[in-house]
Amino acid sequence: MAILASIFLMLAITLIPAFRSTLNQQGQINDLRDRLALQRHTVAALQQEQRQWSDPAYVEQQARERLKFVRVGETSYTVIDGQAAPDDSGPKIAAPEQVSAASSPWYSRMWQSLVIADTPASAPTLDQPSPALPAPHG
Repeated sequence: MAILASIFLMLAITLIPAFRSTLNQQGQINDLRDRLALQRHTVAALQQEQRQWSDPAYVEQQARERLKFVRVGETSYTVIDGQAAPDDSGPKIAAPEQVSAASSPWYSRMWQSLVIADTPASAPTLDQPSPALPAPHG
């Protein structure tokens, strides 16, 4: 009985590492199959895109959409702001936001002054006095 047990023990010691490496290799094979399937899917998508780019109508459509190309004699229009402007009847005057100078960095204040300078103010009419400008902070 001891001889039979020692033979089974020797077989187990010999076969367990081989069985473990077989399972490891099977896992690697499954991972490689998954990667191969993903790459085949990617290749199919790229081939579809290549077929689209070989079609002159698709190339023209992309040039019109992406590069804003137009044919000779056509006029191109670009809508900058797709939302309608609010209808305010009163005059608008650009004014800085009420932010303390200590809480904002210098480049933020400089950018804000550029935005204010770029915002057009409606010209005062004879009926309305011009608004007083705030004194500069120094």
